[in-house]
Amino acid sequence: MFIVFEGIDGSGKTTISNQVTKALRGSGLVVEHLREGGKFGSTVTQNIREFTRDARNLDLVPHAELLLYVARDVQLIDELARPMLRQADIVIADRFLYSPEVLARHGRGLQKEEVDTIIEAAARGLKPDLVFLIDVDPHIARARRRVSKILTRDGRPSSRKGLSGAGMLHRLRAGYRELAARDPQRWITILNDEADLETVVAHIVATVRAARRDGVKAALEHSRDGAISSGGSPPRVSTPGEAMNAFLALIDRRAVNEPQAAAYLLAGVHGDRLDDRRTALAPRAPEVTAYGLQNMDDAVSWQLRNALARWAPHHVLRSLSGPVGTSNEARALRARLAPLAPREAAESVAGMDDADAWTLRDELYAAAADAVVGSLAGLEEARAWTLRSRWLGERGGEPALGIYENARMACKSVAGLDDERAWRLRALARDVAPVAAIASLDTLTCDRAWTWRERYLERAPRVVLGTLRGLDDPRAWEMRGLFAARCKEALDSMVGMDGPAAWRLREGCADVWPSTVVKSLGALAGTARGSALVSRQLERHPGNISLLKHAASIASNATAGVMAA
Repeated sequence: MFIVFEGIDGSGKTTISNQVTKALRGSGLVVEHLREGGKFGSTVTQNIREFTRDARNLDLVPHAELLLYVARDVQLIDELARPMLRQADIVIADRFLYSPEVLARHGRGLQKEEVDTIIEAAARGLKPDLVFLIDVDPHIARARRRVSKILTRDGRPSSRKGLSGAGMLHRLRAGYRELAARDPQRWITILNDEADLETVVAHIVATVRAARRDGVKAALEHSRDGAISSGGSPPRVSTPGEAMNAFLALIDRRAVNEPQAAAYLLAGVHGDRLDDRRTALAPRAPEVTAYGLQNMDDAVSWQLRNALARWAPHHVLRSLSGPVGTSNEARALRARLAPLAPREAAESVAGMDDADAWTLRDELYAAAADAVVGSLAGLEEARAWTLRSRWLGERGGEPALGIYENARMACKSVAGLDDERAWRLRALARDVAPVAAIASLDTLTCDRAWTWRERYLERAPRVVLGTLRGLDDPRAWEMRGLFAARCKEALDSMVGMDGPAAWRLREGCADVWPSTVVKSLGALAGTARGSALVSRQLERHPGNISLLKHAASIASNATAGVMAA
């Protein structure tokens, strides 16, 4: 029997498929897993995966990407799956040819007819007996993936798929659901939202055993009769206060089985009731709680930083970047934690030009030179350029920019700079670190910056749109308008902006990106027009996790304002 698990990144399919494999083996069956432990059993397949994932291959076109993804799966099928199917009771695959099909059609917009032809030729008649679609809200999937990166301190750049922005997950989810609806005699959709892992695994194991005993058709009926509940319809809310109650209830439910994800969902918001949850979760999820304190300057956040410094020094330091990092409390924490995490301490003074920041750079250079140079973003005075030149010279001069990490850090150090030296570093680094080179255009409005943005907008819209942060420029509005329907980051770049163009985008995307539209209001949420938009969004999009979070933040800020008055 050939069984496939599909779903968006962060759905839990890899964890679940491995748990199912273990349980089935425990019952005496011979079970092979083509991606046991999260790594493909074929070295060739794994290498192709790494190539297609690598953001340095930014210029890879959609048709070539499709063929590479198909090659990855064909290699796995012929090298492992077909031989195993002749010997094992069950062969399990974490992804099959459905993944390249969904990515090509729904992610990249290729035509169904041409994609189907390629997929059919690659399969050569092989079809799974059962496909389990592990389905989850994209907001939860993203939270799980971010938690994984936080806990492993995974510093790898975003995958190529990630460069398309958060909208990619939503489009892929819709694609998988379409496939499941098209072939209900093979596909079973399993909700992996709030159910505990053991329940999900037990349900799938029972379905597989029923398929072996009674046939696939009977197993499908068995599975659907005992389908895992979604928890019912979401509550209807229309005000930020009601959204606060709904959001806290969601956090409380999530905290039972996924405290790390619950802590992540609280990132960036504060207030009495929100702080109660964050404080309660801190002992169970110290690193994620510390990560979530970025840009937060309230009393409870500082108490948590000091309490978590022992357990999560790296993430406490990372929470000290930006305006919050200039306070006396931040300086004291840096001095205390820099010996434990010199890299993160250096990163936390990015863009800072005061005496304390320069003293810290001098102290940390020997231990974390790359991070020190990266912290020079936005600094164009002679002292900063002397340090950049020293660092580059120690690495062998400009030829060293042919090495990815050197190129990435050089670009990071010149973010927001428009002089010829900065452009030379960008140009030299672009081939090996294109994403970092694009990101370094942050807020630039010169013609060269717009030329670069136009070149890379289609391949890396999330990164390009991120460089438009706060720009009120006709070219910026044109780019936002072109990609707003596909990429929520267009709205992220205009937080608090109040002109006609901003409101047109909010109104045009209200049902496409309901939560990001509200987030983009910033302080405008307190105006009559902003408040009306928030209420409309809440009424039209019940249960949207991110929307509830942003509305809860608005409620908390309003309460704090009343108390201050």
